[in-house]
This record gives sequence, C-alpha cells and structure tokens, in this order.
Amino acid sequence: MDPSVLFLIAVFAVIGSLVGTFTGLVPGIHVNTVSSLLVAGGPAVVSFLGMADPQSVPVLTACCIFAAATVHSFVSFVPSVFIGAPDPDDAISVLPAHRLLSQGHGMRAVRASAEGSAVGAAAALMLAIPLQWVMLGGASGILDVLTAGVLAATLVVIILTSTRPAVTLVLSAVAGLFGYIVMNSGIPSEGVFGEGTLLFPMLTGLFGIPPLMERHREGKKRRQVDEDTDPVGPVPGLKGVATGLIAGWFPGITSTVGATLASAFGREKEPESFIALVSSISTVTAIFALVTLSVTGSGRSGTAMAVKNIIGDSLSGFCSEAFMAILLSIAVASAVGYVMTIAAGRMLSGIYSSIPSDTLSTGVLILITALVLLMTGPWGLAVLALSAFLGYMPPASGVSRTCLACCIMIPALVSALGISP
Repeated sequence: MDPSVLFLIAVFAVIGSLVGTFTGLVPGIHVNTVSSLLVAGGPAVVSFLGMADPQSVPVLTACCIFAAATVHSFVSFVPSVFIGAPDPDDAISVLPAHRLLSQGHGMRAVRASAEGSAVGAAAALMLAIPLQWVMLGGASGILDVLTAGVLAATLVVIILTSTRPAVTLVLSAVAGLFGYIVMNSGIPSEGVFGEGTLLFPMLTGLFGIPPLMERHREGKKRRQVDEDTDPVGPVPGLKGVATGLIAGWFPGITSTVGATLASAFGREKEPESFIALVSSISTVTAIFALVTLSVTGSGRSGTAMAVKNIIGDSLSGFCSEAFMAILLSIAVASAVGYVMTIAAGRMLSGIYSSIPSDTLSTGVLILITALVLLMTGPWGLAVLALSAFLGYMPPASGVSRTCLACCIMIPALVSALGISP
C-alpha cells in the first residue's frame, strides 16, 4: 500500500478508537448506534485531511467503524464493574467483577478484562487470514447448519450443570420468554435521541441492578487498590478464541451466549480468569465478524451491516486490499483499546473510592434510570423494573444468574429454528 494510505488507515483507526472509547464508557450507547454517524462523517474527515482519493473513502470509513467496534469490546467492561450497567457482550461477567469490587480489587477485574481482550485480539488477527481461506474453501456451508444445535446444547448444559436443575429450567424458560417478548413484541422504545434498544434496560435490570442494590444494602465498600500487575496469564484469553469464532460466525449467537457455553464446559476457578475468558470472546467476536462478512457477504452485527452497506463487494475474495486495510486498523485499535481500558478503569476506580457507598449507589441508580428513560422512554423503565425483579430470583432460589442469559439464547434459538408466533 501507498505510505499515505497507510497513514490514513492509522488516522481513521485512532478516530474509530476514540469513538469506541466513548460508546464503551457511556452505558446504553452501543457502537452500532453511532455507525450511521461514522458513515456520514467519513467523507468529511477525508476531505478535511485532503490526502486520499475519494474512492478510498468507503474503505477508510470501514476501518474507522471496525476500530470503534474493537475498542468498544475492550472498554465497555469498565462501567460494568464500577457502575453496574452491563453492555450486552459483558453481562455474564458482571457478577464475578462485582465480587472482586466488593473485595477492593475492581482494578484486577479491569486488568483481567484488558489482558483477555488483548490476547484474544492478537490471536484473532493471526488467525483471520487462515480462517478466511478455510471458510472460502467450503467450511462455511458445514457450519451454517449447526446454529440451532449449538444453541440447544448450550441450554441443556446450563440446566444440567446447575445445582438445582429443575429451578434453573423454570428460570431459564421465564428469562427466555421475557427476552422474546422484549425483543419481538414491538414494545415502544422511543427515547429522546430516537429509537433505542430495549436490550439495555433488560440486561441492566437482570445483571446490574440486583448486585448494585446488594452493595447499597451493605452500607459500606472496600477501598479499591490497583496492584499494577496483570492478574492472569494468556491462557484464559486463548481459551476464548474458539468460542469467539463460534459467536462471530453463527447468527444469533452473541458473545454472552458463547461465554455461557464456554463456562459450562470448562469453569474457571478464579473470577479474574473467567473475566479474561469472557472479554476475549467479546473482542474475538468483533474481529471475526470481519471474516464472516468477507466470506458470506452478510453481517452478524450492526457494525458489520454498516460496513457492508458502504463497502459493497470490496471485501470479496481472499485477502482483498479492503480486508487487509481493515485488519491493520483493528491491530491499531487493539493497542489503543488496551491502554484506554486501563486508563478508564483507574479513573472510575478513583471516583468509586472517593464517593460514599450510599451516595454512589443512589447516584448510579439515578443515572441508570435517567439513561434508560432518555434512551428508551417510559416503556424502557417498565422493562428495567421487570428485569430487576427477575434478576433477584436466581440467588433467592439458590442458583446462579447464568440462567438469565437465556433471555438472549432462547429468542436466538427460536429464530434459528424458523419458528414464528
């Protein structure tokens, strides 16, 4: 590539990284939400820089979008720890993160997440080209028929590995029905900024509000200490690569679903290891979405769909120039994402440590309620309240909240089976 093009790829990767940092830190704003803004703003940025052929605008914009998605997968874990408002990709790792936070080790959770994402990103970047070659060679057709089976197997494993399978079965069914209603019944979600996603209040209610209320009742909190060392090695991050491949390929299988499957087959004893595993899956999923898009021409995420709309068939073929440009932007974004995650964790850890527990808990509850109202309107508040009620049921029944991930898995299974109401 021409040096000026390489420079522009790096510039757009940094711009996308800043966007991904913003979306990752602000609960309720996903990178999918701002993809349309990046599509609209790409030509203006190129024109301002005055260094690129207009024909390169779609590719550079795609670099920006994938960079934003990559950094979002890193940074979005941080508010899950200190605020209690999980991103859909981080929902299942909120509980062990809160356990570390209550012990004064919130930054261990953040560092474990950053390391898991970094290891996952490095592995995904190295595997992207070989994987694209394998998929283009015919493996994609074999995998497409396995979607429903993978989801069904995950549900069975969650139930059978529970300490109380019957209770877990009932709660899984309730969570699945609730998720299906929220995502498919046409509940209004119009907020101040337009149509929002009810996944935000649903997942925040299920996984964020109950632990937050539990901390509120404790009346005190531990002072947060940053040991300034990586708490886990590369193994948990490497374990997440295979699961991230599944989540990045199969439609309807999110990284949360993949993490549920991985945790069921190989439970991590330490919360830091589990957090690193889930974070790796989230980042690998975001990166492998590029491979899927280049092979099938269909997007598995909002960002991939935005890229498809602007880049057309430029990704088709083995190692196309557009494909390599986006891979380079993801590599830059991965380095930025690691640094931003640690920096954001230190910032929020300082805020968390300096504010009294009751004040912080009340303030976070008010913030979450306000964000839900702004993003999704009054119906979003109703979903938040019902989700929070459901979120209390598993610990009250003596089982893990992992079964609540069925709010995503069961609707995905229904979709994969082609069942219509």
